[in-house]
Amino acid sequence: MELGNMMEYFENKTILITGGAGFIAKIFVEKILRTQPNVKKLYLLLRASDCKSAQQRIQTEVIDKELFRLLREKWGKEFDCFIWERVEAVAGDIADENLLGIKNANLREEMLKNIDIIVNCAATTDFYDRYDVSLAINTMGVLNILSFAKKCINLKMLLHLSTAYVCGEREGIIAEKGCEFGETLSETLTKLDFKIENELAAHKLSQLQKIEASEATINTTMKDFGIERLCLNQSIVITIPGWIEGLRTMDTLIAGFGKGKVPCFLGRPTYIIDMIPADMVVNSMIVAMVYGESGTIYQIGSSMRNPLYVSNIHNYAFHYFTKNPLIDKDENPIKVSKVTVLHH
Repeated sequence: MELGNMMEYFENKTILITGGAGFIAKIFVEKILRTQPNVKKLYLLLRASDCKSAQQRIQTEVIDKELFRLLREKWGKEFDCFIWERVEAVAGDIADENLLGIKNANLREEMLKNIDIIVNCAATTDFYDRYDVSLAINTMGVLNILSFAKKCINLKMLLHLSTAYVCGEREGIIAEKGCEFGETLSETLTKLDFKIENELAAHKLSQLQKIEASEATINTTMKDFGIERLCLNQSIVITIPGWIEGLRTMDTLIAGFGKGKVPCFLGRPTYIIDMIPADMVVNSMIVAMVYGESGTIYQIGSSMRNPLYVSNIHNYAFHYFTKNPLIDKDENPIKVSKVTVLHH
């Protein structure tokens, strides 16, 4: 399976990418532009007040990143022209049920007519986000994408990206099996209706607004309400060597260790953590798009072939920060020590 053969699929294709300024989306955009410069158009949907603001966000949050260094070096003075001939920023919101909130009528009609592929990368990955926000983006947003897709007259494919698996609070070996609509992972809650959950979240928010609760109180209350309703453990996508953007998922823990602020860690040393480098996620997305079958769910995991144990993360972090210590505010190297791993 040659890369060149796969990338031929994207020649002259028009692709809508939601969550256009997001972590996975920008890696996908860079990969497509670098390996298939003859892609016709990449529409990047993101939240902004108008198309001009959307373009500015794409410029600063995507194109200007170190991730695009190779493309910048390859195209030199022609880089900006190359990018903006193929990339178009679209102001919108997948939480908006009215055609994704795309208010520019001419642009909207052009998209509905020309889009070949939709890649849904939009999501909130904050484990402690407001329940109404999480539902609007991660659940209702998917329905809105489907509704928009049905109106695209030349659509050939819709690819939805999500975490690979969830296991709730169950322990031991959990067999993979098909799920019925509304089935949950909770032993106490047997059915989960997302429409009811959406109504509950809206009602909770309405109650808070009626008593004129402060924004801080609303945020805290809606976050706590979400924790009451759902408790899920998810697989993790991590950053890639040579480029990192902010601190996400496991990055926060590792950075805390490097700063000498993580004296202990909860977890059995022999536990396996399934962490997937983001570039491998994008490569898998491309393979699924080119060679996959319609309606198929593909799970990307590394635990069988190349397991990563809790003890590995501890040892790697210790050796790295011993050799490359972070510097404190007094410009002194921060000395790290091995943490205590707590388990039963």
